[in-house]
Amino acid sequence: MAEVVNMPRLSDTMEEGTVAKWHKQIGDKVEEGDLLAEIETDKATMEFEAFQEGVLLHIGVEEGNTAPVDSILAILGEEGEDISALLNGGGSAPAPKEEKESAPEEVPSASAAEEKSEAPAANGDRLKASPLAKKLAEDKGIDINQVKGSGEGGRIVKRDIDNFKAPSSVPAAAPQVNMGSAGAAPAGMAYDELPVSQMRKTIARRLSESKFSAPHFYLTLDIDMDQAIEARKSINAVAETKISFNDFVIKAAAVALKQHPVINSSWDGDVIRRNHDINIGMAVAVDEGLLVPVIRHADQKGLATINKEAKEFAGKARDKKLQPQEWEGNTFTISNLGMFGIEEFTAIINSPDACILAVGGIKQVPVVKNGEVVPGNVMKVTLSCDHRVVDGASGAAFLQTFKGILESPLNMLL
Repeated sequence: MAEVVNMPRLSDTMEEGTVAKWHKQIGDKVEEGDLLAEIETDKATMEFEAFQEGVLLHIGVEEGNTAPVDSILAILGEEGEDISALLNGGGSAPAPKEEKESAPEEVPSASAAEEKSEAPAANGDRLKASPLAKKLAEDKGIDINQVKGSGEGGRIVKRDIDNFKAPSSVPAAAPQVNMGSAGAAPAGMAYDELPVSQMRKTIARRLSESKFSAPHFYLTLDIDMDQAIEARKSINAVAETKISFNDFVIKAAAVALKQHPVINSSWDGDVIRRNHDINIGMAVAVDEGLLVPVIRHADQKGLATINKEAKEFAGKARDKKLQPQEWEGNTFTISNLGMFGIEEFTAIINSPDACILAVGGIKQVPVVKNGEVVPGNVMKVTLSCDHRVVDGASGAAFLQTFKGILESPLNMLL
């Protein structure tokens, strides 16, 4: 008997998946455990193995297309088996029989199967639009009242949203000053419209939620890096692998978090979760956005181990090969833009953490030591704090400890 293979949820934040590649084609025999497809989530491209066996009878999402979690990815069964009932009623987006008969050009699938639905139109009439079309219009910022439906009875379907072109100009009205607001481009302006990747959608959603739900405040501190520079030179003179300043920062933060557990906490609605493990997220820039692999139990690891894991995770992140267990469970996050020449910046908290540390580059500046102005190496750091969890004094105390560790690096070994 044929079975539906649903679009899997491959990460805790995944809402949609994009099929990067099919490893089986319609008519192929599939065994349990066979590699069925490669699916791009919001964080990585992951291999998806079949949990059933049978002949691949239907592909619901073509390569390069996107579909919601739990929608029809594929159907497996016996060769020649009738799967029309599954297509009409299976998965999360069933296609009613009457629509299939009247509009055979719409092939039911995870990305195209749509049910009839009505929404209020701007003029008070009922606007016919499928749920998928309404969701796509909302995601793309399209006023669905401006879309002309091509489905049965003028119903708006997915292809209408995909093919919709916003008016290039508006009727003449009272003169307005262009203040750079978002919206339709002026007539004659050349531009490209780029599709929003799953990763970018998730970044936009999660950081917006964090920024507008967590009351952020910021604490900035200068750190004298002279001794850290000398310590790094001494270590790298004898070490097999070259330790970076980022490794120093991760280790120093882990040691400081052990002394200030309030910073290693999370807001969880009615309770504040005080985390016992110190798992530091390391923000890594990739082509489509940002990934945050996690160095677990960083307080228990030496600089060489942190260096090895950081390099491995950074490579996996850029190749989109991170696995869920490698990006989950962070309790504190570090974002380091010092290598790009950035001296100072603020970062948005990476939920569910209560804090994120923004690290700038080391800059040689005049400093006062023993009453004299001498050259010094200074690094600015800014701690973003969720005021629901962390107060100013707690954040300041953490930064003072962090500063003391980097200014006397032997403290990392205590």
